[in-house]
Amino acid sequence: MAKTKELSKDTRNKIVDLHQVGKTESAIGKQLGLKKSTVGAIIRKWKTYKTTDNLPRSGAPRKISPRGVKMITRTVSKNPRTTRGDLVNDLQRAGTKVTKPTISNTLRRQGLKSCSARRVPLLKPVHVQARLKFAREHLDDPDEDWENVIWSDETKIELFGKNSTRRVWRTKNAELHPKNTIPTVKHGGGNIMLWGCFSAKGPGRLIRVKERMNGAMYREILSENLLPSASALKMKRGWVFQHDNDPKHTARATKEWLRKKHFKVLEWPSQSPDLNPIENLWRELKVRVAQRQPQNIIALEEICMEEWAKIPATVCENLVK
Repeated sequence: MAKTKELSKDTRNKIVDLHQVGKTESAIGKQLGLKKSTVGAIIRKWKTYKTTDNLPRSGAPRKISPRGVKMITRTVSKNPRTTRGDLVNDLQRAGTKVTKPTISNTLRRQGLKSCSARRVPLLKPVHVQARLKFAREHLDDPDEDWENVIWSDETKIELFGKNSTRRVWRTKNAELHPKNTIPTVKHGGGNIMLWGCFSAKGPGRLIRVKERMNGAMYREILSENLLPSASALKMKRGWVFQHDNDPKHTARATKEWLRKKHFKVLEWPSQSPDLNPIENLWRELKVRVAQRQPQNIIALEEICMEEWAKIPATVCENLVK
């Protein structure tokens, strides 16, 4: 991978002289002990610019040869989690000594940028097919249909939360390619658990879940908070309720309760929190809460409720859109 030694001016002139007397590139290469491609490059340069001298350059010559660029680009394409240190070591073993910033600049010129890996649900083929089916079925739904949906979910909010990140090399608009994401599973535990809902018209009710939630508790939450939310949000007749496929939500008793209450439920593909705009609303809430810096659980709950109520209806409307 080391860069080849530059030919002397005398050697370059000799190549041109031999070419002018009718010798082939192969013959010149054999006579001077050079590769045919090297001879050809000198001759083409002479024909184009009428000189074999080095032409003015826009800046310092590249530290990494074209072959080295191809190697590191191929490496990060196969494994986007390759670190700059790994690439520095790979090039050093091949004879090229570079720094980490040089690696970054080189890959950036190839359209690759170091980004935090997105966290996405761990999808099996059955999940992929269900998501695709959902997207096709609702592809042409008018805006009015989505504006008449109440979106719901649970989330955890930590008092002093820390989010670990992993960086990957990727091209623009490739953040959700499986190689560039970190699979996650649902709820890991936390300081407080919340249930909330919202529609395009604004946030609905938000409550703290103080015990481990089961099916009976979930039905109680819906009984006490879903209809009041729909009423406060002035939902149109025939509004639709959305929740995911958590076992508490899909339990037979819960389905029967929803049926008896005549709630219309949006059929939802498993492992698809990213399709639910409430995930973005949770993010909005967590950013607002973090800025308030609550110091204890009581304050955390109070601030969550205050900031949820402050979220403008326009934010909710834009998320649904």
